[in-house]
Amino acid sequence: MRPNRILETFLWIYLPNEISLNSFPASLERLMKYILITIVVVLFTGGDMSLLFQANAQENKIQEKKPSRWIWSKAHAIPKETTSEESGYFSIIEGNNGKIYIGTSKYGDNAYLVEFEPKMETMKIVVDAEKEIGVDRKGFAAQAKFHTRNNVGKSGKIYIGTKQGYPKEGETRTDYPGGYPMVYHPSTGKTKVYGIPIPHQGIASITPDESRGVAYVSTCSDGRPRESSHFMILDLETGEYHDLMDCRHVYAFIVVDYLGRAYHPVLGGKIARYDPETERLEQLSQTIDGELPDHDTHLMDSKSHPINWDITPDRKMIYAVAMSHNALFAYDLTGEGDTLKGKTIGPLVKGALSTDCRAMCVGPDGTVWAGLMATLPGQPQLPRLVSYSFGDKEPIDHGPIAIGNPGYTDFKGPYQHGVHRPFGDHLVPRYVVMGICAAKAGTVYLTTLYPFTVHEVTIPKANGLIRKDGIRISE
Repeated sequence: MRPNRILETFLWIYLPNEISLNSFPASLERLMKYILITIVVVLFTGGDMSLLFQANAQENKIQEKKPSRWIWSKAHAIPKETTSEESGYFSIIEGNNGKIYIGTSKYGDNAYLVEFEPKMETMKIVVDAEKEIGVDRKGFAAQAKFHTRNNVGKSGKIYIGTKQGYPKEGETRTDYPGGYPMVYHPSTGKTKVYGIPIPHQGIASITPDESRGVAYVSTCSDGRPRESSHFMILDLETGEYHDLMDCRHVYAFIVVDYLGRAYHPVLGGKIARYDPETERLEQLSQTIDGELPDHDTHLMDSKSHPINWDITPDRKMIYAVAMSHNALFAYDLTGEGDTLKGKTIGPLVKGALSTDCRAMCVGPDGTVWAGLMATLPGQPQLPRLVSYSFGDKEPIDHGPIAIGNPGYTDFKGPYQHGVHRPFGDHLVPRYVVMGICAAKAGTVYLTTLYPFTVHEVTIPKANGLIRKDGIRISE
């Protein structure tokens, strides 16, 4: 068979299925599959194109196994001038004023804190990192990320921190001076900048205890596989630091319990706990369901596998997920002794072949929310929203997330490959959910990449709910 005839054949097969701009990345992926199949057919069958038709039929058969229900998000594009590659990470939180605060990354240049006003659906820059610090650095030396797990104090102040980007050829990790903890006050619009706690390390987490005038800081070297992560106390009045220990746990999150004790995960599975009343630092062992955690939970991983956790409103329990393990765990903080006792709540997504959960939080009402990617049999990897409330038998999988307003941005620019149409209809985020927060009003906000987007999701009390603005929530 002539080459041009082969090309005409697979284009005839392929093009009627997907020609939308928004589905281009997915289309390109499928196209490459067909090209490879075509080459094999030509080389090994003498050009018998019937096998190509069979392969296409098989893919369509798989594609037909699409979810029976969806969760619909209202998507909002984060300002393009705040990011160079349409990306971001954990940095999203609701302020006491009901506004959402999102950290951005402009690699080699700067980082910004963006304020999203849900009622007016407006966004504005409230913190310019390099401007507040008083520098103008470029390249790896720039403060190019707000990737910190944000937190809000009782005062309403937003606690954030800058983090390193990625070194390019000719740059070294020592070119980055180090990250700066910052405190933004929405009521005054002013930002206070603290000094670098550890040279050449960024800020991974900052958690305030305003009643004691301190904040707990976790640094990050990004020097994997040998990570450095210092567990530190910041005096909010004097700006002085007290270094408790190097926990060596990548992307650690700090929580403060009902007694004011601060917790930080340690490489290998121990959990550091600092008591400000006694100034005692101890390393707790942990158990799950009365036993040491199984190896596949990654809760006791010697390679510093990331653990994501958050604390309940009464500060008496931690909920946790290991980012590559399909389960939710809970730890009781009221017990005595040198062991932190945990239990298995259940799988995040039943029957999932694989999961990737980087976004998890506990809402103001105590509900646990997780945004994750999950692969189910016969389906591609899809973003899903999961919740758990105390008293539930197990986590509830609300279904995959699709964008209810696919025209929310113009999709112009080189970094627009983070959405696709895996079933030819719904527009779906392609990559992992990076951040999540639950608002007091019950709305859940999630961030995804390429383009950098915040998704507004409301879980209805009954199926078929349609919001007044016409954006579908569930079907």
